[in-house]
Amino acid sequence: MDQINHLKNKISSFFSWLLLSLIILSSTFLMVLSASQEAAIMDELAHIPAAYSYLRFFDYRLNPEHPPLVKVLAAIPLVFKKLNFPLNQEIWTKEVNGQWAVGNQFIYWLNENKADEIIFLARIFPIFLTITLVVFVYWWSRKLFGKWWAQIPAFLVAFSPHFLAHGHYVTTDVGATLGFFIGLYFFNKQLNSPTPKNTILAGIFFGIAQLMKFSVILLVPLFLFLTIIHWIISCKEKNILLKSKNSFSFLISYLKSLVIIFLIGLAVVWLVYFIFTLNYPASKQQADTEFILSSFAGGPDKEWKSCQLKSLSLRCLANLDIWMAKIPVLRALGHYLLGILMVMQRSAGGNTAYFLGEISGGGWWYYFPIVFLLKESLPALIITLLGIILGLGRIFIKKIRHLNSLREYLMMNFAEFSMLVMVIFYWLYSINSPLNIGFRHILPTIPFIYILATGSLKKWVDKKNEAKINLRQEIQKITSKHLKIGIILFLLVWVLIETVAATPYFISYFNQIGGGVKNGYRFVTDSNYDWGQDLLRLKNFVEKNGIEKIAVDYFGGGDIFYYLKDRAVSWQSAKGNPADFGIKWLAISINSLQGATARPTKGFQRKPEDEYSWLSRYSQPFARVGTSIFVYYLE
Repeated sequence: MDQINHLKNKISSFFSWLLLSLIILSSTFLMVLSASQEAAIMDELAHIPAAYSYLRFFDYRLNPEHPPLVKVLAAIPLVFKKLNFPLNQEIWTKEVNGQWAVGNQFIYWLNENKADEIIFLARIFPIFLTITLVVFVYWWSRKLFGKWWAQIPAFLVAFSPHFLAHGHYVTTDVGATLGFFIGLYFFNKQLNSPTPKNTILAGIFFGIAQLMKFSVILLVPLFLFLTIIHWIISCKEKNILLKSKNSFSFLISYLKSLVIIFLIGLAVVWLVYFIFTLNYPASKQQADTEFILSSFAGGPDKEWKSCQLKSLSLRCLANLDIWMAKIPVLRALGHYLLGILMVMQRSAGGNTAYFLGEISGGGWWYYFPIVFLLKESLPALIITLLGIILGLGRIFIKKIRHLNSLREYLMMNFAEFSMLVMVIFYWLYSINSPLNIGFRHILPTIPFIYILATGSLKKWVDKKNEAKINLRQEIQKITSKHLKIGIILFLLVWVLIETVAATPYFISYFNQIGGGVKNGYRFVTDSNYDWGQDLLRLKNFVEKNGIEKIAVDYFGGGDIFYYLKDRAVSWQSAKGNPADFGIKWLAISINSLQGATARPTKGFQRKPEDEYSWLSRYSQPFARVGTSIFVYYLE
């Protein structure tokens, strides 16, 4: 009997991995398909040349506001190609962080019509990182719920239009998601079993996570909070009084492990930054750092000694960073700190964004909740909301009545609790930030939301009734369970249908409430809808329609003259109607159009000549290219 059960488990496990493999292959196909049809989005214009310069020249002067790991991986296929780089141009030798100009030269003009090849090759490893995330989601979920229930969150991530969109770009958002995920996974493993091996692994993966995106620094306060909570419930479990000496010694052991994790992570960060700043001239790094930080928090304190007497103010951190850039052994960490300070400066300043008919530079506190409700697919929203409702019913009605029950629940479900804390913590941080950069900013929370919802649904389906039941009740119970499973399967099929219907326009995906792929731009744009991905499609449109001259107001990482040659004329509203200059066609990115015509919020300044008022005489565009470029015929 044992052998038969063992064989059944092996067969079941085989088919479980087979199903996951099919999910992964399908997701990969969809990302490759989209990647092969899209032009460079805005951030790739900076990230791709930076990636190549790190791995080819070990020089980190470009794009210091993002850590290197995702970019370095993206550059692996490129270093095997014979490519030209603007090493002798002033945009590299003299400019400070001349990432946009270097990117334009490297991708479009120095490598003989290889732009599309460069962009596609650079997207291969980001796709691999996305698939790695799917595998990790399955792996952790399998430990929590079993091999079949683990398929649900893995499926939801793999076929999420948002992960399919940002998962094939050379950007750091999916990398950040993976960083948060592996960081929290290995930290949970260390808390549950604080062996030297698990502590070292937690430290290494904490360091790797920090190299994905600077927002992953939020793991520091998150780890500290979870450490304190785990210490408290462990003391209760071991009957140790919180005010006793034993409790204090227990806390010290927890904090000691946490410090070791942070130090190992810092060593990983230092090592990687040391490698990729090897050929970054020290004098150039110092000059670049001083220039970049000259406007940070009012500029560094001129008197370093007086700064030392103060608390670690932002200006003092700027001074500290400039000092570190001058110390050979510390300049690698100084460059890491520079990136953090640049992100802090950008986060505090916000960004110009279109949202719900308004244009603002200060952001909206309700931006991310609304964007989530408009862009997340309806079946995934239903799964999430159903999981939340069922979970709240179990936790707050049944568990919170007694502290002992709550403690037992946390000890039994600490991994899920840590995910919930991460989601709440990150959402509060995002809502409080004026940096409204799109759905991609909350991607790190989405896999955890899917896992928590799946766990809640599993308890709902497996609900047990301890009382004796008769045959009729047993049949009703089985029927009810099958009905619940049927509902879940229906929602998953719906997710798949939504994703296939959106192919290959994943970045522009909105649910039906948000207007769908075609009309989501009415609510919000930028990386939610239009990031410049359709320039290749504009090229095909111009060629197919035999257009000899077209005015183009383009937002993105492409180069209109590379793709359209002398047919293109760069245009903005202030130039007036192209028809007055003999140009009968106008192509305009939706992001540019919404930014020019939306209602400015209080304090936002926009010149009248930049509002495309003359375009109002043309009621409808002649055509739409892809999802994000309107084409007008100016008769």
